[in-house]
Amino acid sequence: MMHRRHVLKSLAAGATAVSTFALRGAEKELPATRLGIVVYCLGHRTQAFREQQPSRDLSDPLALLEHCHQLGAGGVQVPLGVRDEAYARSLRDKAEQYGMFIEGIVSPPSGPADLDRFDAHLATAQRAGAGVVRTVIMPGRRYEFFDSAAKFREYADRGRRALELAEPVAARHRVRLAVENHKDQRVPERIELLRRLSSPWIGACVDVGNSFALLEDPLAVVEAYAPWAVSVHLKDQAVQEYQDGFLFGDAPLGKGFLDLKRMVQILRQAKPEVRFSLEVITRDPLQVPCLTERYWTTLPDVPGSDLARTLRIVRVHAQARLPAVSGLSPADRAEVEEQNVRQSLAYARTELGL
Repeated sequence: MMHRRHVLKSLAAGATAVSTFALRGAEKELPATRLGIVVYCLGHRTQAFREQQPSRDLSDPLALLEHCHQLGAGGVQVPLGVRDEAYARSLRDKAEQYGMFIEGIVSPPSGPADLDRFDAHLATAQRAGAGVVRTVIMPGRRYEFFDSAAKFREYADRGRRALELAEPVAARHRVRLAVENHKDQRVPERIELLRRLSSPWIGACVDVGNSFALLEDPLAVVEAYAPWAVSVHLKDQAVQEYQDGFLFGDAPLGKGFLDLKRMVQILRQAKPEVRFSLEVITRDPLQVPCLTERYWTTLPDVPGSDLARTLRIVRVHAQARLPAVSGLSPADRAEVEEQNVRQSLAYARTELGL
């Protein structure tokens, strides 16, 4: 993995091409792209602002919208919470002024007693002009959170029941739920669920990289989910072998192994109106322990050919160094994150037509 000196050297080398954001002042707006930004892309910058400029807390949707506009992004995806009508109107008006879109992030109702909370969140989304909200229906990564197939099935049933409760609320507010493939269900399981629900108000937030951790082919995943897409998480992935499987890291767009141009083409052909949001999270690479017994506890029916294909891809595309930020100072982490976001927006604009 890439150590501190390599990260900082990379930053210095890229400084002429990618200007860094100064905490102490504003910057010139960059050329716009239609690619939005998921708030998780800016975790280190959010923390830096909280410590040095609290008024610019990026967990606040208005502050995030302003910051992403300065970066040249086309929209934001962020938890909107419950806001009064005046705040929601201000957010909607500002987005319209900038020509940006807003998508929300919300947890589905955990049961009938949680419906009031969910209804209030979707009412805010509707008032703010967020016609789509992203959600997840199962906790954690499948191969980490669940220690038995029975437990996985229990939570899958909970997720289905949550969406059944959510659907009439989404229909009433005319807000679509985008259920992310969140390293939880594989394609056949998720599409069976979407078909069972059969609602125009429930579709897919297509994450183009996540399902590789479940030994699925990324391009085939995008092709399968494209007809259901109501939102897209765009990222690139860097990989490297380790003793228990492979390391799996988020990479700036164009710096990993995913065929992003083909993926964007497939999704646009299937759903011309779908919006794309960057979700490159600056962190240490994840471990995918696909060569351990525990990994297979909830995946007993996955064929060995899927494992073989995945490991071939890892070996062909393995990078000598994967960035690791855990050894960096908070300021350096924010700097690396800023460069990752800027490089990705530039790539989306110049190479992906976004």
